[in-house]
Amino acid sequence: MSRATLMNLRRLTNTNSCSKNREWKFISFMNGKDIFYSTSCFTKIARTHKCLYSIQIRTFLDVFNPGVKNGKTYKEKQLIGYSPEQMFDVIQDTENYKHFLPFCRQSTVKFKGKDHAKTYLEIGFPPIIESYVSHITFQRPHMIKAECRDGKLFKHLLTQWNCDPGLKDSPNTCVITFFVSYEFKSQLHSALANMFFNELVKQMEHAFFVEAGRRYGKPCIKAQKLNN
Repeated sequence: MSRATLMNLRRLTNTNSCSKNREWKFISFMNGKDIFYSTSCFTKIARTHKCLYSIQIRTFLDVFNPGVKNGKTYKEKQLIGYSPEQMFDVIQDTENYKHFLPFCRQSTVKFKGKDHAKTYLEIGFPPIIESYVSHITFQRPHMIKAECRDGKLFKHLLTQWNCDPGLKDSPNTCVITFFVSYEFKSQLHSALANMFFNELVKQMEHAFFVEAGRRYGKPCIKAQKLNN
């Protein structure tokens, strides 16, 4: 473990009562860096837990448990104050993902046809970084589906958006259904990602709504979560 990591650990242990009597573990990689993040993203995520930055040993022991599932899914349905066409245009604009989507480091459209496209993406955060070609199919303005078929880390990665009409008397509303399904090839990567999965996906979903607000102004209604 690096000297900086030890200093940060000592400071957290001394200042955080929740961290007392807990055992801390860090994983060191071949590049000599330890898993100990202090970026704003991980600070925000860690604060959702009872004890700041605390990771119990059993979480990492589960990596070696063959019963641990590598896959995970997320689904959320909302009524929002933008039209299906507006949200479709934001979601389909994969060329600009790198400018507004969290954890997207690169995005370049390789091909775009009438109902399908291919975009090179580099996503993730250390030590989980994946670059691949996203195979996208769409039906304007109702559906966009993106699949990773050649990933080095993922067995599969599927993202799908459905943009359905919203309130009858409000054309600038729609019902958005957002679905994500993934499975890592490595149990280690699965264990690391699963600790933060819901928070990361929610941040990504929220980024599309923020971008819609930047392009089209304030939504005409406040977003409402719906039963899936």
